[in-house]
Amino acid sequence: MRDPLPEPSVTEGALPPEPLSHSLKQRHLTMLGLGGVIGAGLFVGSGAGIGIAGPAIICSYLLAGALAMLVMRALGEMSAAMPASGSFSVYAEKALGRWAGFSAGWLYWFLLVVVLAVEATGAAKIAHGWLPSVDQWVWVLAFMVVFTLTNLAAVRNFGEFEFWFAALKVGAIVLFLILGTLAVFGLLPDSEPVGLANLSGHGGFFPQGMGGVVAGMLAVVFAFGGLEVVTIAAAESDDPARSVSRAVRSAVWRILFFYVGSMLVIVTLLPWDSLEPGQSPYVAVLDSIGIPAAGQIMNIVVFVALLSALNANLYGSSRMVFSLAERGEAPKALLKVSGGGVPRRAVLASVVFGFVSVVLNLLWPDTVFLYMLNAVGAVLLFVWALIAVSQLRLRPRLEREMPERLTLPMWAFPYLTWAALLGMAAVLVLMLFDDSARPQLLWSSGAAAVVLLVAGYREVRARWG
Repeated sequence: MRDPLPEPSVTEGALPPEPLSHSLKQRHLTMLGLGGVIGAGLFVGSGAGIGIAGPAIICSYLLAGALAMLVMRALGEMSAAMPASGSFSVYAEKALGRWAGFSAGWLYWFLLVVVLAVEATGAAKIAHGWLPSVDQWVWVLAFMVVFTLTNLAAVRNFGEFEFWFAALKVGAIVLFLILGTLAVFGLLPDSEPVGLANLSGHGGFFPQGMGGVVAGMLAVVFAFGGLEVVTIAAAESDDPARSVSRAVRSAVWRILFFYVGSMLVIVTLLPWDSLEPGQSPYVAVLDSIGIPAAGQIMNIVVFVALLSALNANLYGSSRMVFSLAERGEAPKALLKVSGGGVPRRAVLASVVFGFVSVVLNLLWPDTVFLYMLNAVGAVLLFVWALIAVSQLRLRPRLEREMPERLTLPMWAFPYLTWAALLGMAAVLVLMLFDDSARPQLLWSSGAAAVVLLVAGYREVRARWG
């Protein structure tokens, strides 16, 4: 009987040092990790989750946050050991082969370029409300021009933009938590302690049973997407391994605190069934405690959150396609780098769809993005699954070849990695049986199937010459 082929080394096929800038600082990465996830999905979309689960939305966020934490810890382990601008795409290639790196990279790029166009549209709708005389498509064009120029300049400019955007969002949530906590205990002027009546009344803490918790998790799990950009950006920091370790550690716990803390304040202060569909629960709370112009304040915060996410997604998509080009999975022309270490052609390639969205806003402002969002709705889970499988495959090789680089090891390996994979499989099954989530799963599966077919064709062509 023949001996099995040995597993390839994690250093096999290693890329030369990337010609990108290394000017991102630790503060940039930390705030990027926080700001990349805190967006309109939390400030506005969380109301849908509360309407589904009631006060038990807290449990939904805990479950979704736990899943995101496990995925990010697995990704953080690999990123700290082998920093790369392609992040999980590089690790998938090392763990599973070229098809996996190709699929992970292009699926994530597709996700980011669609989402950044949607974010530009969301911000344009808010700006159009402020200045109705300026058409929505004009705002989209303006945002795309500004952030394209920002990303074409030195990477430090991107870091500074994102730092202050994220600081405003984090500051808004901290202020909301302080005011909400004071209101809960009756410490604000003209307020009385609210007690636990809103948690135990109106159908109880679980008004829709455990089914509501599960449905609520489906509504909020994708709000945790965006943390992955930290591991992409770490390759351009002055100390990649140390920077990604610190950023992942701090970002995950703080985000979970902000999300769960916000939901606890909201459902304690207000009856869950009093929230109007489509209304931001944050606005409802601020109105209830007498903050003047609460709606406009939150509009400003959501506006900044959308532009921040647009900025981060343009950065992440350009670095992902640059990494694909480095490995021969995208056109080599995208490897052109400016004197300041910015992959400008990769930036321009990633922003093309954003400019196409200007035309889409002109023609079909209210319909086309629904189909595009459906096409990428479940892609994040597919990428997360590849991250977990890659970590399962690479961890033994890292322990064998470079144990000194395991500075951010996965907890309770391999059990919690398997738990994360089972959690993702459960979410996908639940999406299949949920009427509102099923279209996202089916459209996203179609997009993933196309990418996998292309990856398979490339493998066959390479094998047979």
